Amino acid sequence: MASSTEKRRRQVLGAIVADYIASQEPVGSKALVERHQLGVSSATVRNDMAVLEAEGYIAQQHASSGRIPTEKGYRLFVDSIHEIKPMSLPERRAILNFLEGGVDMEDVLRRSVQLLSQLTRQAAVVQLPTLKVSRVKHCEVVALTPSRLLLVLITDVGRVEQRNVELDEAIDDVSTLRNLLNQAMGGKTMPEASVALADLAESAPRDLRNIVIRCATVLIETLVEAPSDRLILAGASNLTRINTSLLDALEEQVTVLRLLSHVQEGEVNVTIGSEIQEKDLHSTSIVSTGYGDEEATFGALGVIGPTFMDYTGTISKVSAVAQYVSRVLGGR
Repeated sequence: MASSTEKRRRQVLGAIVADYIASQEPVGSKALVERHQLGVSSATVRNDMAVLEAEGYIAQQHASSGRIPTEKGYRLFVDSIHEIKPMSLPERRAILNFLEGGVDMEDVLRRSVQLLSQLTRQAAVVQLPTLKVSRVKHCEVVALTPSRLLLVLITDVGRVEQRNVELDEAIDDVSTLRNLLNQAMGGKTMPEASVALADLAESAPRDLRNIVIRCATVLIETLVEAPSDRLILAGASNLTRINTSLLDALEEQVTVLRLLSHVQEGEVNVTIGSEIQEKDLHSTSIVSTGYGDEEATFGALGVIGPTFMDYTGTISKVSAVAQYVSRVLGGR
């Protein structure tokens, strides 16, 4: 259990973080005493700041300047946040109304990052539902030419994937092929569908076997073994205030996907500075959470901003938008 002295020092640290986030100017002890009701003298605050600096939570840029939070300081501050003030009822209604205006799953997600970017004035990102947790709702087969097919795979969360299949022979009966593929994959997850497709390739009618094998190969190789997770980004221009090279780092979507891949619905993760492996993102923090339903997390969304972002407000907004995305997608 933290002592009263430790609690006060955390309060001082919280005040330094709050003032620095608001002004991006080093914070002095006099300003802390004037702005915050800490209940102690300036000398005590100066002593607390000296201890916080010695422990690596704050730093002094110049000999005569005030203090600024370090990554370690931000981490302690974030870990000390126990209660997040919920957004107001009008704000929540506005979020829900805006998201409900989406025409399909991808439009809802596009709206979610536009909204998050506007609410936080940072860059926002959302991961389209991962194919690993999706179930196949339907597979449409369209004959583009007698020897070229378009496979349109629709999942239960509304994600649509299209694949072209080149055949060695012409196909006469597209409807039978469509029925075979849907009987094999319908209602299954991608790993389950992969097994079913492999079995189908062996048991398909002789006259369709080569065509089924070609379709099954394309689906397994592109959707199961190498799924293409996609991101939608909004407000990237907000990051140029920090560092123009950040845009290049974000375009390398692998880094952000890796950070989002372990996020679960209902949990808000905060990754600060050098905790992000990508060196070009060390001046930023990422606040992220998952969206989905009771059975699975479909994907993740979040905000990317400077390490001096408003963590409390950002966590509240990311959490609220994710909850409403889950609600809107769950009702479709």
